[in-house]
Amino acid sequence: MTSFEKIDIKDFTPDSFGLKNKWMLVTASKPDGTVNTMTASWGGYGVMWNKEVVFVVIRPQRYTREFVESTESFSLTFFDKKYLKDLSYLGKVSGRDEDKISKAGLNIAFDKNIPYFMEAETAIFVKKLFVQRIQEDAFLEKDIIERWYPEKDFHYLYIAEVTNILKRK
Repeated sequence: MTSFEKIDIKDFTPDSFGLKNKWMLVTASKPDGTVNTMTASWGGYGVMWNKEVVFVVIRPQRYTREFVESTESFSLTFFDKKYLKDLSYLGKVSGRDEDKISKAGLNIAFDKNIPYFMEAETAIFVKKLFVQRIQEDAFLEKDIIERWYPEKDFHYLYIAEVTNILKRK
């Protein structure tokens, strides 16, 4: 069995764990127990409302957004580079079409009913505090819209409180 150690949230910074500029998996489960995940590389870590938080963005058409919307908590998992092929696969295939988690060969575990992956190096568990769709008229630099949103599929921004962090021993 893979073992993890709990990390004090106050001691955590993304740079201290080598997470900056890495892909992560955003993973959530629906009330019926089904789990879905997606790759993400945009987001951030910081402080908001005197809480340690993450900032995660998800496009409206992503299947995983349905899962994140249906629960109060979800996980962010970070992997060793040897899993890059699996992460790439999970980012290209929709869970609507197949059981992509099984096909990738990853194993789901749960911490307080929040799914994460046993193969992860670091798992961050978060509770949603805020969600809002990014609005076109809020952009001050309009070239961002042209480059990143030609389909006008603006992300949903989630601000979520970090509730637990596990690091592989």
